[in-house]
Order: sequence, then structure tokens, then C-alpha cells
Amino acid sequence: MLTHLDSQGRAHMVDVTDKTVTFREAVAEARVRMLPETLTMIVDGAHPKGDVFAVARIAGIQAAKKTSDLIPLCHPLMLTGVKVELRADGMDAVHILARCKLSGQTGVEMEALTAASVAALTIYDMCKAVDRGMTIESIRLLEKLGGKSGHFKADQV
Repeated sequence: MLTHLDSQGRAHMVDVTDKTVTFREAVAEARVRMLPETLTMIVDGAHPKGDVFAVARIAGIQAAKKTSDLIPLCHPLMLTGVKVELRADGMDAVHILARCKLSGQTGVEMEALTAASVAALTIYDMCKAVDRGMTIESIRLLEKLGGKSGHFKADQV
């Protein structure tokens, strides 16, 4: 059932007033593929714009906090934790893992997905002058805990 549609099929924000406050957590990932030389530049700290991972981490955290401003029917949430981790993945990719937590009445999946996505976009933005062929891929929810629907864990890829 699509909860963002009313009985007439019109979009609306879901009313969570009567939902129980519970601990909720979501983990999402993204991957940025690039030339090996670009990844080496990032890992070695030799990028002319500075520490790419640090800037992408901050961008992801800020994005998680602003998700309701970006996704029209998302509730503004009082996040209690946001963690964005970035690491080299093989010779030609950066793996991004975003984790969001709160005690609240609705889940944090969109916040985790937004954090991972914006961190990936930030890497692209910072590195596009040296590698316009980068691709952002595999943005997905890995795990969700809490709430009425319980625990979700994605299949391994």
C-alpha cells in the first residue's frame, strides 16, 4: 500500500501522530567509480581542492539533516546520529556508507540514502575537473531497524 496517497490518489504527508516513538536506524551505500589516477589523488591527499573525503563526509551529514527540504513528503526529523564513512574500494572506486539514527515516529531510510547520495555527488563535484567520466552507482538501502515493519536487510550484491 502506498501510504503517501489518500483515498482519491492525491499525494499527502503521512500522519504519524499516533505512532509509537521507537529507536530507528538505517544504513545506505553508494559507490563512485573513477579513473585509478583520480582515486590515487584522493587517497594520497594530493587533490588541489583539498581533502575530498572530509568535504564529502560533511556534505553527507548536512544532507541527512536537510532531507525533508529535498524530498517533498518526508517529515523533518530530529536525528540523534549521522555517520558517513568513505573508503577506497579497489583501484577505481570510493565506497560510501551512511548511517542515521533517532528515536522517533518514522524511519530514517531517506536520510541515510540522501547522505550517501550527496556524499557521492560531492566527490563528483570536487573531482570533475580531472575526471568527468566518473559514475555514481549502487545507491541503495542496506539495512533498516525499528518501527512497525521491523528489520530489513538487503541481499548481498
